[in-house]
Amino acid sequence: MSLMDNLSSLVDRYTSGGASEADVHATYDKLATEVPHGTLASGLSHAFRSDQTPAFEQMVSGLYNQSSPDQKAGMLNQLLGSLGPGASQMLASLGLSSLAGATTGEAVTPQQAQQVNPEAVQTIARQASTKDPSVMDKAASFYAQHPTLVKSIGAGALAILMSHISRARR
Repeated sequence: MSLMDNLSSLVDRYTSGGASEADVHATYDKLATEVPHGTLASGLSHAFRSDQTPAFEQMVSGLYNQSSPDQKAGMLNQLLGSLGPGASQMLASLGLSSLAGATTGEAVTPQQAQQVNPEAVQTIARQASTKDPSVMDKAASFYAQHPTLVKSIGAGALAILMSHISRARR
């Protein structure tokens, strides 16, 4: 049975309660090593937009919370770049005026990123996705480069991701 057949079967079993979270994680691990980065990013983008998963900003906040300082900086740079220079007031209201330069091209450092809590990231992600919905694709592409980290979105969201990839590859 091919990986794509296994994906479809696993998603059906998980949906009906016949597959464990460990099964989902093990299948995802195999998938992440066998599909191209763009395919994984497409599945993650689908999961970010799905009405069967938590909101984009919640998922990104959770991923951010599990990220290394470099990964946190990379994600903040993606999000803040989508907000544009008009976001200074929102950043100030979050106590993050020091990051305002990132809305005009300056990079957030890993040290700065470590000071930003997941709740603030959730607010920033919500604003960024409202202003520029393509930020979801950018975030998916970013996190697809870190497939082990993606596992922290949870088995349900991973099942949605794998279902999308399975359907797209048929």
